[in-house]
Amino acid sequence: MSLKGNVDSKTGLVYDDRMVEHHCLFDPDYPECPQRFSHSLERCRNYGLIDRCHKLQSRPATSDELLLQHDSEYIELVKGTSSADDEHLTNLSTKFDAVYFHPATYDLSLLSAGCTIDLATDIATGKLKNGMAIIRPPGHHALKDKACGYCYFNNVAIAAKHIIDNLKMQRILIVDWDVHHGQATQYAFYDDPRVLYFSIHRYENGAMWPNLRESNYDYIGIGKGMGFNVNVPLNKIGLGNSEYLAIFQQILMPIAYEFSPELVIVSAGYDAAIGCQEGEMEVTPACYAHLTSMLMSLANGKICVVLEGGYCLKSLSEGVALTLRTLLGDPCPLIGSIAEPDASAVETILNVINAHRPFWKCLQFQGTTQSVDLDIYSDTVSKKVDILEDNDWPNHKTTFEYVGVPPEEPFPLSGFYPVQSEAVKVELAKRIDELISKTDLLFPTQRTCIAYDKRMALHRNLQEIHPEKPERLMAIVTRLEEAELLQRCKLLESRMSTEEELALIHRKEHVQEMKDTETMKPREMLKVAEKFRSIFLCHDSYRSSLLAVGSVLQIVDEVVSGRSQNGAAAVRPPGHHAENDEACGFCIFNNVALAAKYALDKHELQRILILDWDVHHGNGIQNSFYDDPRVLYISIHRYNNGGFFPSWKNANYNYVGKGRGEGFNVNIPWNTVGLGDADYLAAFTNIVLPIAYQFDPQLVLISAGFDAARGDFLGNCKVSPEGYATMTQLLCGLANGKVILTLEGGYNLRALSASFAMCVKVLLGDSFVSPPPGPGPCDSAIQSINNVISAHKKFWSCLKYQVNLPALKVENEEGKSELVQGAEGGIPSSLTEDFAQLNLTISAEDEYDSFAAYAVIPKTDCPHLKFVDSLMKTFNLDVSTSKCSRCNEMQENWICILCHEVYCGRYINGHMLDHYEENTAHCLAISLSDLSSWCYVCDSYIHDENILTSIKEVLHEKKFGHPPPKPSLS
Repeated sequence: MSLKGNVDSKTGLVYDDRMVEHHCLFDPDYPECPQRFSHSLERCRNYGLIDRCHKLQSRPATSDELLLQHDSEYIELVKGTSSADDEHLTNLSTKFDAVYFHPATYDLSLLSAGCTIDLATDIATGKLKNGMAIIRPPGHHALKDKACGYCYFNNVAIAAKHIIDNLKMQRILIVDWDVHHGQATQYAFYDDPRVLYFSIHRYENGAMWPNLRESNYDYIGIGKGMGFNVNVPLNKIGLGNSEYLAIFQQILMPIAYEFSPELVIVSAGYDAAIGCQEGEMEVTPACYAHLTSMLMSLANGKICVVLEGGYCLKSLSEGVALTLRTLLGDPCPLIGSIAEPDASAVETILNVINAHRPFWKCLQFQGTTQSVDLDIYSDTVSKKVDILEDNDWPNHKTTFEYVGVPPEEPFPLSGFYPVQSEAVKVELAKRIDELISKTDLLFPTQRTCIAYDKRMALHRNLQEIHPEKPERLMAIVTRLEEAELLQRCKLLESRMSTEEELALIHRKEHVQEMKDTETMKPREMLKVAEKFRSIFLCHDSYRSSLLAVGSVLQIVDEVVSGRSQNGAAAVRPPGHHAENDEACGFCIFNNVALAAKYALDKHELQRILILDWDVHHGNGIQNSFYDDPRVLYISIHRYNNGGFFPSWKNANYNYVGKGRGEGFNVNIPWNTVGLGDADYLAAFTNIVLPIAYQFDPQLVLISAGFDAARGDFLGNCKVSPEGYATMTQLLCGLANGKVILTLEGGYNLRALSASFAMCVKVLLGDSFVSPPPGPGPCDSAIQSINNVISAHKKFWSCLKYQVNLPALKVENEEGKSELVQGAEGGIPSSLTEDFAQLNLTISAEDEYDSFAAYAVIPKTDCPHLKFVDSLMKTFNLDVSTSKCSRCNEMQENWICILCHEVYCGRYINGHMLDHYEENTAHCLAISLSDLSSWCYVCDSYIHDENILTSIKEVLHEKKFGHPPPKPSLS
């Protein structure tokens, strides 16, 4: 997929004004009424949304299309109602559960199905970016041979089968958030692994209509479809935003990222919205915008929303409008701090996780406990509880209760639905009106602003080639221009920060020392730089740093004041390592920390989230706000048990803040190399999003280092441009879309520029390529995430899911029981053969092969490799504790390939360079940090598959205790 934004791709909308003709002839108070349709459309018109959409022409479904889901005899029965008299229609209605017939029912049901098919097809084929079908009658209860629950033809199931048959799609996700279980959609795909059906519904142990045993969480699919039917049954009324967001974060989004759908279809009922007499739930209309926004990070943004239920006209119409508004790219409205999820919902979430963790690698964050044998899954496979894990987490007990009694024929024509008293209606209407009046839907006409200044390229290392080089900035700007993204942004005039602004974070002595470098002699300047860790200076460094800070502050003013929705700062030098009194790690002044303090002081904000995804821990930001509860700092970084720069123990998960800031410093430390999209998204769904929604920030600042990108030689991780885009999309749901992305690290020019551009695409509201399917998070990442949750669950009530779950046993075909504690390797095995046949996109532009993504391509014909000692495989060296032979420094050390001596690198004390200069035959070295190899004579990174690979494998095993992972798509 090109990085160029498809500005012509639009949001589709389909409806037909004739849909008001379908109404109940014998009960004027019937909940499924024409006003549901007319009020929803009118609310969308009031917000000016309809004119912004591409209007599709409605058309009826054909007989062949209906036959994809329904029996011919049943179709003929419904068709016959078009010419029947009122008495026949009334009598026929008693033969079906919660259904009425009208002479227009058949024709309008055809229109509903046809509209859904066309909208979903146009989205699937890329003619539309996304879209919404405001239609009735609804469809998700319509059975193969029966009308049911206000539904006649199953619009969503028909559309999904049409796309599978005609477009040959292999992975469709259906999300059903209607408060009633869409049992007919479940039946349609129960054994089909091509469709992942996910339903969130009120159940109350079967007491809630449709009163079915198979609506419970243990109905997971059969055959190849096992694991692809996910029921989330809610057993209590009054549940709302916190519970629905928790379900999305803990179950839906993790499974969806692992499944990697090609299309998402939403059965969008709004009867869980506040005020609906049938749902009796408390979801606010604005919350549906957030649910929609999260789903837009899937399937390249191909989301088709189809109206199902919803019977409180005020909350229904508001929910529909805010959903459509989100599809159009408008920011999600604020919904306030998320409360602690109800205990009944927590129980359900854990039950669902336990039922599905044998099939999904992403659901492996709970422990395992021994308990009584349970014969669950009686209609699928026999599973039993078995083993015990040794931890101090509470044990979750799985229980089953079913009290449902499905209704039988003859079915009542009226009186079966709940009715609110007038007093209740008035009170609920007042609450909904208050919610609407307090929901701020204003947003700037300017979407994205950007700041950069070519003068920042004057900051450079004059002594040697350095990874933090001017070309980084130029590569980003060039990529933005080539992708035609820069032209769509508002370019802000850069400015230099003032010394008063720098004093918000930095001591005057540090500022003055950096200022003095403008007039220093080179030798004096070098001595100043050598005082700090990994710092270089030139005469332009101070002014470049002022420009970097000033540019970020310009964006803060622009976004917080409401002139632009969001912003991106392409600045250097980076900032997140800079302490208040010293430069550190390529950073002179702390750009993002200064931006946060500036927003707190000048704009009087009270809650700012800083998300730092640079591969190195942002020690300077952490120390700036360690006791300040107004700033929530979350850092995802390589730690390697303290062995990765900056190599301080306060980068670990147990450093949580102090005083009033306790709990507001969240470190997510990775302890191995090679982590990628699945690991970062697992951190988001388990930690970042739950805490962020509870914190409710007014501004989101992203410390956007791209050195965890695939191909970056410093980070040695595997995050794709699509992975960074997905994280950006998820963060854009917060703070009413007020998000500012600021460049930190990233040293592979191609990976850096592609990733930065992908993030800008998201800020501009473009759809983007989703990460390809692959394995879920690795075991090391799961351990790190669990450590963080253990440290922070006492501060954040959203972190409720760290328990031991029953271990399950599955009887195999030979009748032998097999222990199932969790999925071993990503996507369910029933899909692996299908995935193997796919032509997967590895990156945004297919450019990340083994060397193409290096900032400097390694030299593959170094003539000095002939000196390499083949016996190095047997050398005796404890890599993890090796110190520089001269200064005992443990950071950034290299090993001489010839003599096996260890010395520190050029950015510490340069003793490896000294070693080479003293004996020029010893010109080859391998980094003990990232295993890159260097030749001092060639003055270049080098690589040779035949000679160096085996040596690096030995070093890797000595350092990490296991061989390096084999290359994979992820």
